[in-house]
Amino acid sequence: MHEDAARFLSQPVKAQPGSPLRVAVYSRIAGAIRNSLLTPGSMLPTETELGADMKVSRTVVREALMLLEEDGLIRARRGVGRFVADTLPRIGIERIRPFEEVLGGPGQHVEIKRIQVVRQPASEFAAPGVGVEPGADVWLWESVLIRDGEPVAHLQENVSAQPVRLGKAAPAPLEIDDDGGTTLLAALNSRFGRVLGPGECQISLSQVGPSRAKLLDLRAPDPVLVLTQYVRHANRPFYLAKCLIAARAGHLSVMQSLQS
Repeated sequence: MHEDAARFLSQPVKAQPGSPLRVAVYSRIAGAIRNSLLTPGSMLPTETELGADMKVSRTVVREALMLLEEDGLIRARRGVGRFVADTLPRIGIERIRPFEEVLGGPGQHVEIKRIQVVRQPASEFAAPGVGVEPGADVWLWESVLIRDGEPVAHLQENVSAQPVRLGKAAPAPLEIDDDGGTTLLAALNSRFGRVLGPGECQISLSQVGPSRAKLLDLRAPDPVLVLTQYVRHANRPFYLAKCLIAARAGHLSVMQSLQS
């Protein structure tokens, strides 16, 4: 590992108020990747080494690494170690639907259980997805989606808390009332008449992990499908969501609805 990367990583991390420690570890490693201190294809230090450098437990490091892998910043080679991805995630090309529509169907009722709505500094993952610098304020809506009485998905949605221009209106702070009954994307579509897009949905597999397992009534090592949505507006990154879907959700159509 390059000396600058070692120096950058070997500093204690502290969690921001209201944000888990694993997010601070995630941001530290993601920052090294985004700033090319950790180069594409390079091998990461072990969980033990990272934990010792940042003065955190291996459990915290493991959760942060799992999130980095979900978000396409690193990849694991069984029996070898973890490596920086050869190419970083891109933001792309098609229009998408809110997750209550993706997970719902004829005769199926999807209920939104809101966990939190909070204004917080953007992580290294969220910042490029919503078009701001890391540390700038973003809104986070966190929800559990319950279908026919069973929790089937954990959803985190982000938009910038900076003034934005929607349609022909002058730039203004984004004010969205949370009635507790919809996802953020559905609320945005309802208020602004589906002016958002295009977007992209990326699909990967992961383990749910201990903190999210409790919300979905799963075990930490249980597999989940990870759907990451990027939505643009006026050709700029605007909205980002990551949804972990439990196996009990059953069959899903991966075709996203295209709108003119």
